[in-house]
Amino acid sequence: MTSFADITTIGVGGEIARFIEPTTRVGVIEAVEEADSRGVPLCVIGGGSNMLVADAPFEGVVVRDARRRITVPDESAPVEGDDRTVHVNAEAGANWDDFVAFTVELGLEGVEGLSGIPGTVGASVVQNIGAYGQEVATSVESVEVWDRESKTTRDLTPADLRFGYRFSALKASMYQAPATPADRFFPTPRYVVLSVTFALRHSAEGTVGIGQLARALGVEVGSRMATTAIRDAVLRVRAAKGMLEDPARYALEDMEGTKREANIHADIARLAEMETAEGASSAIVRDRHSCGSFFMNPVLTAEQAATLPEDAPRFPAPAGLPDGTDGVKTSAAWLIDHAGFHKGFATGGRDASTAPASLSTLHTLALTNRGTATAADLADLARTIQRGVRERFGVSLVPEPVCIGVDLRP
Repeated sequence: MTSFADITTIGVGGEIARFIEPTTRVGVIEAVEEADSRGVPLCVIGGGSNMLVADAPFEGVVVRDARRRITVPDESAPVEGDDRTVHVNAEAGANWDDFVAFTVELGLEGVEGLSGIPGTVGASVVQNIGAYGQEVATSVESVEVWDRESKTTRDLTPADLRFGYRFSALKASMYQAPATPADRFFPTPRYVVLSVTFALRHSAEGTVGIGQLARALGVEVGSRMATTAIRDAVLRVRAAKGMLEDPARYALEDMEGTKREANIHADIARLAEMETAEGASSAIVRDRHSCGSFFMNPVLTAEQAATLPEDAPRFPAPAGLPDGTDGVKTSAAWLIDHAGFHKGFATGGRDASTAPASLSTLHTLALTNRGTATAADLADLARTIQRGVRERFGVSLVPEPVCIGVDLRP
């Protein structure tokens, strides 16, 4: 029987009563409709990279879209004038990094900075994933969804989606407050993504949008570089922080076929090269058994930000507060580290070499399964960090993953 431990990047979670992988658009809709009509818990999962699921059995239906086609509707229409826009459509089940690799290989600009983020295209718009100066919101043209309430398909525009920092209208339908599940649509949004159409730019060069990436490339922020070079640099920076998933997971029976073989082999080769240079160890591999960044960067009022130490990071967050007013974003990783939770921290006075769960040895923002962790172990670690940051700085950290059966309300 398939379990969440088999299909999530962090490798924990209970057995699943019914696991379905529809291969058609109608099949996805019917699977969702059947679960809703029966009133059983429904979880539509992508790559399993942004989930922490309890150890108890999941007495419901898990649907994973097996459609992975990526197409370019504009191929038959010549570019007119100076308009360099190219539309690319991807079915919701397409692996996200497969999609990024496809666009870069095609000579398109717009998502190269989002290379290496685990998950699927469908999940990317729920979370509005972002990294290294880009986010999905800037490239989305429209999202086709199944509306579980009206029982119709809809095409949502960026205005409908209300994108924000790690936020969308899809995600909002799941929560009544931060990390507090809604009564009706949880852990699957009201709108189930069927496909996404992106508007990218026909260009073999992209803009280096953030200092960390610029340093890796040896250029200034704002420089134009080949998108292939930007993608390669992003993948290497992410790997150095343990923020690339373990490609070995695609050898598991329940993950087979969910990512293109050529891209899996490229990931394996890249990581093997880096680990050989740095000295391979099981600790480096286990740093990749995570949900990625576990806590969102807090957005504070100006008054709250003023209470932080002078050296705490502060960034403008236009319309970043719940009421739509401007806020100040700070760094969750900085808060965690300066509250005394350093790389490799584990509860009970242990460290990453002996604990079942710990902070990554490479990055304080990732909670990792060191090989034998349960969801309970990871929840205990997360609560310990939340409590310590709140006591030290008065800031409540909100978990980024969807937590099913695990209460991590701030």
